[in-house]
Amino acid sequence: MATAIASLLTRTPARTDTAMTGEVTLTGLVLRVGGIREKVLAAYRLGIRRVILPAENGVDLVELPEEVRERTEFVLVSSVDQVLQAALTTIDKAAA
Repeated sequence: MATAIASLLTRTPARTDTAMTGEVTLTGLVLRVGGIREKVLAAYRLGIRRVILPAENGVDLVELPEEVRERTEFVLVSSVDQVLQAALTTIDKAAA
């Protein structure tokens, strides 16, 4: 939700090749969430090969099949700033 709102307010599109999960606090920290294995496998089945996850969930990646770990880029984040940097596209203002 935070990424969608930031995308709307800044008129910066979110990357379409990326899935993400996590909980953001009012101070901008990204907290650990459950169900990482199921969420990543669902994204993988849909062809998504880039996933943004809370840094605290990095330990959960060992639960994934080796093929999924090798073929997926995992971006581990601890703040909402890192999420937005990884999730939003950059727009070349000179070209716009």
